Amino acid sequence: MTDQRTQERNDVSERRSSTIRLLAVGIAIAFGVFGGLGAFTFGYGEGTAYLTNNPASCANCHVMQSHFDSWSKSSHESVATCNDCHLPHDFAGKWITKADNGFFHSLAFTTNDFHEPIQIKDRNRLVTQEACLHCHSDYVNEMLPSRPGGDMLMCVHCHTDVGHSQKD
Repeated sequence: MTDQRTQERNDVSERRSSTIRLLAVGIAIAFGVFGGLGAFTFGYGEGTAYLTNNPASCANCHVMQSHFDSWSKSSHESVATCNDCHLPHDFAGKWITKADNGFFHSLAFTTNDFHEPIQIKDRNRLVTQEACLHCHSDYVNEMLPSRPGGDMLMCVHCHTDVGHSQKD
């Protein structure tokens, strides 16, 4: 009777080991496929260009060309790059936002699931608002909310053509 129980335990243990090995191989294959696709997409999409501060790299994608052209005609062209207005000014926030946007931009462009002309998302609109306040804090002090977290009109509500002049 004990030999039979021992054999049953060994069988269960072997099945469990086989299942774990199969699961590990499946996970390794999934990581390989997604890692390979990610590396290919990063290379094909000139991903290293987005790690720089060069505004021309933002125009690598055809949907950004009009934004780049309008920035070139704007009042900010000589004083601010894309990163200055569209990324937080702290180290961690900058790279987290860059990674987040990079992932979702490449996903949207790969799947062709985006609005054209491209539109800013609410979370990035807040980043841009913070950038306005960061650079222009001396001028907007009177407009800031009276209490932290209070409502405030977005700068681009009135200044629609500051960063991206819509004039041709």
